[in-house]
Amino acid sequence: MTRTWSSYVAIGDSFSEGMSDPDPRVEGSYLGWADRLADALARRHEDAAGDADRPFRYANLAVRGRKLDDVVGRQLDLALPMGADLISLVGGGNDILRPSVDLDAIADRLEAAVVRIRATGADVLLATPTDPAKAGLLASLRPRHAVHTANLFSIAQRHGAHVLNLWTMRSLRDWRMWSQDRIHLSPEGHRRVALAALDALGVETDRAEWDAPLPPAALAPRRERLAESSRWAREYAGPWVHRRLTGRSSGDALDAKRPELAPLRPGELPFGG
Repeated sequence: MTRTWSSYVAIGDSFSEGMSDPDPRVEGSYLGWADRLADALARRHEDAAGDADRPFRYANLAVRGRKLDDVVGRQLDLALPMGADLISLVGGGNDILRPSVDLDAIADRLEAAVVRIRATGADVLLATPTDPAKAGLLASLRPRHAVHTANLFSIAQRHGAHVLNLWTMRSLRDWRMWSQDRIHLSPEGHRRVALAALDALGVETDRAEWDAPLPPAALAPRRERLAESSRWAREYAGPWVHRRLTGRSSGDALDAKRPELAPLRPGELPFGG
């Protein structure tokens, strides 16, 4: 029987913060798959508990640009005392982008974090990277992503963690599931990933709703594609490279969007659509 959770904390980077799924309430803030998952878990909790005095609680400590040091360090240290019964731990993606990276060291640190979480009795949700085989310049990351995915499944097997398997998610191979920066998910991409996360936790879903590919799209004229690639390089790739060269991150001055484990009522978050 699938467990019903009463509280959830998300820790990580921009993926778990929710970029690029705009929150209409706050300019520059995002919703995202973790918020959408929390809403679904809140609904399950309300249906199971039927107790308005004990609402589902949710915190999201993820911040864009953060590397593994922050995720399994400061963020995890803040998350554990909250006493949630589910923690999603998704980190290391920004580290893997660096020219030189020790994938085994990343795996060791993630495993140590999973051990700490599991020692509290909480469940853990990990997430693999996507398969970038057809992702243009990012395709060069495929060997690293493959090794990292294998490491995550090994960690999960050893410690009884759940795995959100983005590597095999067919719908995410379509650029329409991604934002204009080609790095972060679109709102529809976040919606589908939230459903996949529910599936990973053992909650019954309609797999076709989140995994099935979109109908084929018409190929834009070559001139339009070249113009779009030029715009992407100017507006996204260039600034990203500059931040890396100067040792800065887009999240340096930002705090977590939902830092406290606070009540979340079903339907409270404005997803729209």
